Amino acid sequence: MGHGHGHGAGGHGHAGAGTDRRRLATALGITLVTFVIGVVGVALTGSLALLADLGHLLTDAGALVAALIAAILAARPATNHRTYGMGRAEVLVAAVNALTLIAVVGWVAVEAVQRLYEPVEVPGTPMLVVGVLGLVGNVVALYVLSGGDRRNMNMRGAMLHVLGDALGSVGVLAAAVVLMTTGWAYADTIASLFIVAIIVPRAVQLLREASHVLLEGAPKGIDAAEVRATLLRVPGVTDVHDLHLWAINDRTPAMSAHLVVDEAVSAHCGDDSVLDRAAHALRERFGLDHTTLQVEHGAHVTHENHCG
Repeated sequence: MGHGHGHGAGGHGHAGAGTDRRRLATALGITLVTFVIGVVGVALTGSLALLADLGHLLTDAGALVAALIAAILAARPATNHRTYGMGRAEVLVAAVNALTLIAVVGWVAVEAVQRLYEPVEVPGTPMLVVGVLGLVGNVVALYVLSGGDRRNMNMRGAMLHVLGDALGSVGVLAAAVVLMTTGWAYADTIASLFIVAIIVPRAVQLLREASHVLLEGAPKGIDAAEVRATLLRVPGVTDVHDLHLWAINDRTPAMSAHLVVDEAVSAHCGDDSVLDRAAHALRERFGLDHTTLQVEHGAHVTHENHCG
């Protein structure tokens, strides 16, 4: 009979989680203050660029709240019902944040196209003042978040929202300067389209990364063929099957596989020795600490095939 053995380490927690939560809470407070300033600015000017920035701020506030909740949930320990804990909450929130950001900039793009045919007069001075205040708030929030865990998809999603606002504020400032110096009515509309063009590709990329994790895709930078080849180079391993690679979250890759071990090697060295060498090779080559490896002998493989 084959011998089954699980080998690996947990590593589901991540260093600096408490710091990340504090950074998210601080950025949320700054964003809410900036949002109030933006509401006043839109009421005074009717600027589409400011409205686009305000829409980003509103989604940012929701995104930061969601990111903060996800970070709190991810810190919870595993339970009998959720054996991996709530680490996937961060990935799910990152996907939702990307979708909301795409929806907001899509709406802004539609409004901007309409204004290309029907330009609206926007006062430059109030727009400039609000743009400066908004940019200061966005830069401070972005600075706070930039010190967090860059590998954390949840943090990167929050940063992307705030970056969108910062770029929006730059666009607002540029449009305000053009309006004040030339009176060109399309400056505000062009600025809003500029914001859309910058944000959409980043939001789509984040959504793709989050979807890849949620759909149990192989972790970035780890190729299944290379993992299989590495395992086959372990002395005593004659075959590898049922190999699976996935990620618990964007920082915790995991894998499982069945190793067919030569019975002579098994009798001489023991299955545990083969497992230790295989686990060490995976850890050194791919950084895979969470591994589940089952050792089988030839007779067990035949039995497994018969059982489907």
